[in-house]
Amino acid sequence: MADDKDPNAGLFGDDEPELTPEEAHEMMTFGKNPDRVRAMSDLFGEDLIKSALEDPALPEEAKRQMIFKLTANSVLDMIMDSLSPETAEEVAQCLDGYIGVGIVNKKFGLDLYKELYEALNKVEKKEGESEEDYDKRLDEMSDQWWYIPQPLLNQRNPSDAIREEMTKYGLED
Repeated sequence: MADDKDPNAGLFGDDEPELTPEEAHEMMTFGKNPDRVRAMSDLFGEDLIKSALEDPALPEEAKRQMIFKLTANSVLDMIMDSLSPETAEEVAQCLDGYIGVGIVNKKFGLDLYKELYEALNKVEKKEGESEEDYDKRLDEMSDQWWYIPQPLLNQRNPSDAIREEMTKYGLED
């Protein structure tokens, strides 16, 4: 295939530059996603699509929804099955929260993380304040921001808005 890497490229002086730990992390977590998608398509995608499309009882829109839901469910099952039970539970909770943030963002037409970073960027370092104290103050402000009513959320605080959306989908404990 055209996108396959030549394992022998290094033999001819074409070594790829070493990646920083951050670049290696980025490559492992996100950079391989196109390859993962191709592999999952071969693993279950084609069969899933074929079974949905061949069902004459399903209207076209229902087929598309079924394909999406079965695919998403299969991917989530793979992820959770690949983790230890303790890690899977933590990942599930983080994913639920991230989904909640995404739903709030979509509902209100904003980006909560961008709003948080913009608010924190307005905080100036106090005269004589050490870097460590400044970073600690930013961390504390970041934690508090989620509980402060926001104009873009009709004066609701982000934490409550996220929790409310998660509850609608059964994602809140």
